[in-house]
Amino acid sequence: MIRTAVIMAGGSGERFWPLSRRNKPKQLLNLGKSDLTMLEESVLRASKVFKHENIFIITGEHLVNPIREVLKLIPQENILAEPSKRNTAPCLALSASHLIKKYGDAENISMAVLTSDHIMETEEQFVQTVEDALDYVESTDSIATIGIKPSRPETGYGYVELGSELSNKVATIYQVVKFKEKPDLETAKKYVDTGNYLWNSGMFFWRLDTFVSQMTKHLNEVGSKIAELVEANDVSTIFNNFPNISIDFGLMEKADNVVCVKALFEWDDLGDLNSLERTKKIDDNGNILIGKHSIVESKNCIIINNTSNDKTIATALAVENLIIALTDDALLVANKNNVQRVKEIIEQLKIKNMEEYL
Repeated sequence: MIRTAVIMAGGSGERFWPLSRRNKPKQLLNLGKSDLTMLEESVLRASKVFKHENIFIITGEHLVNPIREVLKLIPQENILAEPSKRNTAPCLALSASHLIKKYGDAENISMAVLTSDHIMETEEQFVQTVEDALDYVESTDSIATIGIKPSRPETGYGYVELGSELSNKVATIYQVVKFKEKPDLETAKKYVDTGNYLWNSGMFFWRLDTFVSQMTKHLNEVGSKIAELVEANDVSTIFNNFPNISIDFGLMEKADNVVCVKALFEWDDLGDLNSLERTKKIDDNGNILIGKHSIVESKNCIIINNTSNDKTIATALAVENLIIALTDDALLVANKNNVQRVKEIIEQLKIKNMEEYL
């Protein structure tokens, strides 16, 4: 069995604006605890399970060269470009077709779908969880996702409802009853209290023949075209006609024999600038301070100076609970309680034809 990993790296990271931009999105920023970009951290983790030549990155055409500049250990031809933005189901169908074209028989290829912009601690436990997931899907006709034990009633994540226990090699594997969309706070509290729900990590595992058959059955307008993608010299026409649909809606919520592997490792999806409080050093006044700054009587702020020139950020006199992020061409000042609304700024910039700031 040839084990492969596909890392999805086409996201735009809009909630991290102005740090995250179209040509340097969230996955190409250093938002974790190391000096590496989030994508480099993801590849480094994957390389503990997969050979470098079997790790693939799929992204937008505009990010292929920036990613090639960052990733030196991955073969350049393994950085794949989507012809257009069609969400994760078409993205993974295209990835599968590339693997079949490269390696041959789909029955002898397993595929791990990994993320490019998540924090994962305890590397040995990550490796064990992934290997247990691969072992299970390689020996069954199952599709697996990794579930994370909730540490709080989070409304920003989807959940997986667990059924009966199927395997307990090291990581415990459960039958999936149902995928649940992002809940309101009260529902999220109920999920956490029951102990029968895990966060959906967005990482998936399957044998390629299982993936193709399930996609053909449940998302036929995409799955039935995978063979054509394998044979096509130019996949653009086929791909551009695909619907814009996520792998969760298109496959995972409908597929037969879906299982959930309970993660052994610690995990975090950095969803917005506030989440840096979980990865960056906090001073005695509750501030995160990155880059050149001068502060007086400032509390519970996130202040990021990401300029290439000699500018500084100064705050004084009862400045509290703010996010201040400065780049060479943009400044964000936001209340920490409303940081999720940063995406509204992106929409305003589009409406005002200020694309150069995206």
